[in-house]
Amino acid sequence: MGKEIRNPDALVSTQWLADHLDDPGLRVFDCSTVLQFEAGGKRPYRVLSCAAEHAAGHIRGAGYFDLQRDFSVADSPYGMTLADPETVASSFEQAGIGDTARVVLYSRRSPSWATRFWWMLRWLGFDNAAVLDGGFEKWMAEGRPVSTAAGSYPRGRLSIRLRPDLFVAKDDVLAAIDAPETCLVNALGRDIFSGENLRYGRPGRIPGSISLPQVDLVDPETNTFLPAEDISRLIESSGANGAQRHITYCGGGIFATLDAFWLYQLGHDTVAVYENSMSEWGPDQSLPMETG
Repeated sequence: MGKEIRNPDALVSTQWLADHLDDPGLRVFDCSTVLQFEAGGKRPYRVLSCAAEHAAGHIRGAGYFDLQRDFSVADSPYGMTLADPETVASSFEQAGIGDTARVVLYSRRSPSWATRFWWMLRWLGFDNAAVLDGGFEKWMAEGRPVSTAAGSYPRGRLSIRLRPDLFVAKDDVLAAIDAPETCLVNALGRDIFSGENLRYGRPGRIPGSISLPQVDLVDPETNTFLPAEDISRLIESSGANGAQRHITYCGGGIFATLDAFWLYQLGHDTVAVYENSMSEWGPDQSLPMETG
């Protein structure tokens, strides 16, 4: 018997989606974004929309979420900084999400784009969203049909029941470094964690962090998540299980949501994502770093 997860409905298979694609209350969204890293730029990377890629072929009926344009602070120095709850909720409503919707989120290349939107919806108090296991790659690999017709849903009405603690800021993270009940979880690759890769300006990680690379939770062959029991073992071996509270971080608050998704699903109650993450922390010489 597999490991129980907190909300089994938060993860759906491609077969489930194919069977339910015509359900009247279903809302499907392509969450894909591409980051183009550039040395010496104002930000660690350029945030590129995948709207054209979506238009060229997507799951039938699916809409497209443009993370940077519609859900982020336009003039943030870090990129993809979460906008205020009213702006985010309005963008979700415009796309067709209301209180009674059943939402399925998928992405290309990495499921972290879908988990980012799942975490944002949960932040607003909406709990009827799921991530498509395997994303667009698995859908295509199975030969399932795609469409070039623009997806469109009637505007929804979404109540905000904000969970403000699901995203935290720099000062919260700084205070957590010496808090024994809190575990800081780095979702980036081990080369960045160790300090070998200087992508975010200074080598290393936030002091006291543990390493749980989000890529390790995904099967590279199928693009699906590893079985829950395997992810549970990875979380345990990382050293995350003893803490009462977890703060996940990455480069810009995207990969961190994948770790947060699984920490929450596997029974950890108090999980937050550090918004802006290393895009903010790395270049700030006043903030401590650790290597090795």
